Amino acid sequence: MNQTKNNSYSIAQLGNAVLRLKASEVNNILTDECQQLINQMMLAVSEAGGVGIAAPQIHHSVRIFIMCSKPNPRYPDAPLMVPTAIINPEILHYSSHKEKDWEGCLSVPSMRGLVPRHTHITVRYFDQQGSVQQKELTGFIARIFQHELDHLNGLTFIDQLESTKDLISEVEWYKQFAI
Repeated sequence: MNQTKNNSYSIAQLGNAVLRLKASEVNNILTDECQQLINQMMLAVSEAGGVGIAAPQIHHSVRIFIMCSKPNPRYPDAPLMVPTAIINPEILHYSSHKEKDWEGCLSVPSMRGLVPRHTHITVRYFDQQGSVQQKELTGFIARIFQHELDHLNGLTFIDQLESTKDLISEVEWYKQFAI
């Protein structure tokens, strides 16, 4: 997605250097600048129809991402959750069990990959009000968290593939796997 006429963002595409940087910690969540960035990210992910977006994807190399799972054509079985800002996230515990499932990315349009992810994680992060949150995440929500955290560490889902044979064009994915 390119820059739209009413918004001051564009989504960084694979190959853009910002997607390979380790993002910086956020020092003060309650600043106007940080709150405006969070609001901009909420708008960007909503307009793009994604289930998550990380700050580096809109050219800000800071440790913030939005999770906003909802059913859509790409993820018809996704659970519904309120859009949530995740700031300075960390994973405290990973399950030993991993499952492969299909992922796509707003920064890697037209491609999907069969990515192995931990099925259960314990996470800690700050919310938009600056409060510490600790949660147990499972299934698709745990997958989104891991995918977006990768962006903050300079990785994309392609880096997590076990084989390039697990990569497919979105056109072929819809032909083979869409309901």
